[in-house]
Amino acid sequence: MESPRDRTDNRSDIRDFLTSRRAKLAPERVGLPTSRRRRVPGLRREEVAALAGVSTEWYTRLERGHIGGVSEDVLEAVAQALLLDEDERIYLFDLARAARPARRRSHRRKDVEIPPSVQWMVDSMTMAPAFVRSGRLDIVASNALCRALYSPMFDSDTTADRGCANFPRYFFLDPGSSHFFVDWEEGARATVAVLRAEAGRDPHDRALRELVGELSTLSPEFRTMWASHDVRIHHEGVKRLDHPEVGRLELAFRSLNLPLAQRAVHDLTVYAAEPGTPSEDRLKLLASWTAPRPSTTEPLR
Repeated sequence: MESPRDRTDNRSDIRDFLTSRRAKLAPERVGLPTSRRRRVPGLRREEVAALAGVSTEWYTRLERGHIGGVSEDVLEAVAQALLLDEDERIYLFDLARAARPARRRSHRRKDVEIPPSVQWMVDSMTMAPAFVRSGRLDIVASNALCRALYSPMFDSDTTADRGCANFPRYFFLDPGSSHFFVDWEEGARATVAVLRAEAGRDPHDRALRELVGELSTLSPEFRTMWASHDVRIHHEGVKRLDHPEVGRLELAFRSLNLPLAQRAVHDLTVYAAEPGTPSEDRLKLLASWTAPRPSTTEPLR
């Protein structure tokens, strides 16, 4: 029988997310007059309700976390009223799906085994650092150039006892990460936003909650960023790294969905340097150190 401890409730996440989005939305952005008499930042509940076409009482109940039985049309109206971007909209719908009674059982999600063909594909990218990451941002498959590029993280104490590198743990529990990532704060915020989106998709994953709890306890920076309720699902951009062996690198990256068994959500991330730049030269140097050495054995005749 399921015990009370096995049940989780995401009403606080729903409340905090909607409240934070409402607080960030200036009245003039939705055509409302700005008044000095406003006591709260952003919009009032009744203003969001009017923009969404629902009663204030109904919206107040929604903002308190009672979202499980809400129709998609109403959720869409609320998303439009709050001017949510696409990632935030997906997050809101994920929160609603997770709030349904049938989804409220806490579980420890099993790690999905990466098919050998995926590892072969990643290994074949000899001039591009590539890796597969799980929803908890563990690196579960990588090529040699990725391991060379991210050697400070793979060699970190945050990885040694875990069996795999984890971006949030390295960012927030290893002081060296602030030297390795040139834009540490931007990268840290993006990492938390990606983790927040995963928590919205599957808030009942016990291992994910334990990771968030660990980081919230040990890192004030993580705790503050987690409380902002920012989300990111589509992950791409430019990464600037200060590599201990080859120096400064500026790399474009893009993450692509990688469908796997058991509806697991993983991303394939690939990095590349702009042709003709010093970053390309440094990446090629790093690649030359990781390239397989030709066999010295004489071929059979």
